[in-house]
Amino acid sequence: MELHGQHIYLRLLTPDDVSEAYVAWMNDSEITQYLESRWTVQTKDTIRAFVQATCDSSKDFLFGMFLNENHKHIGNIKIGNINQVHRFGDVGLIIGDKASWGKGFAAEAIALVTRYGFEELNLHKLFAGMYEQNLGSYKAFIKAGYSDAGRYKQHFFCQGRYVDALWVEKCRD
Repeated sequence: MELHGQHIYLRLLTPDDVSEAYVAWMNDSEITQYLESRWTVQTKDTIRAFVQATCDSSKDFLFGMFLNENHKHIGNIKIGNINQVHRFGDVGLIIGDKASWGKGFAAEAIALVTRYGFEELNLHKLFAGMYEQNLGSYKAFIKAGYSDAGRYKQHFFCQGRYVDALWVEKCRD
């Protein structure tokens, strides 16, 4: 299954998609500076195990982001922790290919996965949280139609100090 956008497409990842480039992203402190995975050194085996666990889960959907022009894997986006009773889930993403930063691919991926969550998974609400310094992520969610949902004061420990968490949300129309 693929979700097609103007510049990228998304498809569910499998353990076979775990490349040396993917492992390098997950061990690059600049790329992972706002991810909880930054605390652990990642290997091909640990990442394959993570991808397999999401494949086996009924509550998580992990998509790779691929460029339409050359099928290059540039990042991932996930709808996770799905609650079927209340019909919500959270969205998280990473663009590991630094050459793809600042080009609108995150907003496009968010829009694609949001449509999937609402139309295919029958969710009512999606939300995301991020470190307050992660302005690129915040702007991408706003561009994709999400709204401010609030702020948790001094929620994350980052670069030697506590920083706020920003929350965004989108409800199904």
